[in-house]
Amino acid sequence: MAPSNSIHFDISERKVLLRVIDLCVVICSLHIIGLLFDMNYFLINVDQWFWSIFLAFYILFFATVFELYDLQKASRITSTLQGVFYTGMFTSVAYLLTPFFTPALPDNRLQIFYFIATILISLMSWRSIYVKLFASSRFDKRIIIVADAVDAVEISNQLQAADPNYTIIGYINTDREIQMGHDDRITVLKVDEAIRKIKTENVSEIVVASMNSAGITTKIYTWLIELVENGFSVREYSQVYEEMTDRVPVNFVGKDFYRYFPFARSNQNRLYQVYHRIFDILISIIGIVGFVIIVPLVLIGNLLANRGPLFYSQTRVGRNREQFEILKFRTMVTNAEMDGAQFTVKKDARVTMFGKFLRKTRLDEIPQFFNILRGEMSVIGPRPERPVFVKKLTEKIPFYETRHVVKPGLTGWAQVKSSYGETYDDHLRKLQYDLYYIKKRSIFLDIRILVKTLSTVFFLKGQ
Repeated sequence: MAPSNSIHFDISERKVLLRVIDLCVVICSLHIIGLLFDMNYFLINVDQWFWSIFLAFYILFFATVFELYDLQKASRITSTLQGVFYTGMFTSVAYLLTPFFTPALPDNRLQIFYFIATILISLMSWRSIYVKLFASSRFDKRIIIVADAVDAVEISNQLQAADPNYTIIGYINTDREIQMGHDDRITVLKVDEAIRKIKTENVSEIVVASMNSAGITTKIYTWLIELVENGFSVREYSQVYEEMTDRVPVNFVGKDFYRYFPFARSNQNRLYQVYHRIFDILISIIGIVGFVIIVPLVLIGNLLANRGPLFYSQTRVGRNREQFEILKFRTMVTNAEMDGAQFTVKKDARVTMFGKFLRKTRLDEIPQFFNILRGEMSVIGPRPERPVFVKKLTEKIPFYETRHVVKPGLTGWAQVKSSYGETYDDHLRKLQYDLYYIKKRSIFLDIRILVKTLSTVFFLKGQ
């Protein structure tokens, strides 16, 4: 079976494509405009090539902050153009205001206007082309799933929800107890039919999602081996899911979770641990300085609109299930839990007007820098939960206790990728993000989280 010759882009390939062409389009456009209109400030020549590195850094940084590399948003013209506008403006301002690293400002100030306009127009034009061309169905990745009948529809929905450029051709049932001849929601295929589909419908990948090893018959196994030997892409579902969603598919992991969660690589890396603690100390010191600066303003807002204590503390569960007292600015009415502990929900009536502002801007979390300095928390990690909720969630959600192998964080992968958990499904989703962080934690991922946290604060996404 020869590999498919159809053109498609993996998620990582599309993200690289966006970044590379963003840079090429902007830098080349500036150079061309500089040549055509004799504007030296625009030219990227032998003397000025070093400055283009800083321009590239600003573009990539602000494009990440304003979520231009979120493939879901990048495929929608409205969110794309909004992100391009903010990226172009902030990139231009940063570049213009750092003359030590960038060219001296031109004598003709009109060049500044042309500089900003060129960045905006070139990025908007290229991103519009991407939405119309590369995000279209002609570059869809067409796959066949190997899964149990009871899971096939859910798996198909999860893949297509994560990436609209995935087209599910059908699935091969591996559940011997449930033999389905037809399903209106997704096509059921025999191996021979799948072979024909690969040839006639440009299928580019097989995703194996069955937890039922007995269901992988000799015929299916032999066929999959033949595909691999011929260079065809055959991948395991959890690998595909993690790549697409940045989450661990807890419900498809099973009891052999050590196969999926190689925690020791991060937790036993002494260099990473030293870096992480030094980073926590430095950031917490900066945060405490910020705390001293803003506390008078928060105090005034609290006196006017909160009417009650400025701070509140609450018992939370930390690393190795050790409990500690977390410190926050109070955002709810006094005696908010007279009827017992409750999950925070969207539009929670217990949150005061000033409390909503503190939550939206994440200012309510600033006192937690003291927890970080004491070593009870880290800047980045899963958010700490209350003991009563940990007990309930542990009973309902598999692997929930796994969150406690690392320190809880002020911000984290789940916080920047999802909203507050109102239901057990919401908490399951957040756990998937937390486990992904624990599994993949690294300096690079920490930087990604910090950048996305800036985006969350800028767009007031806190709740």
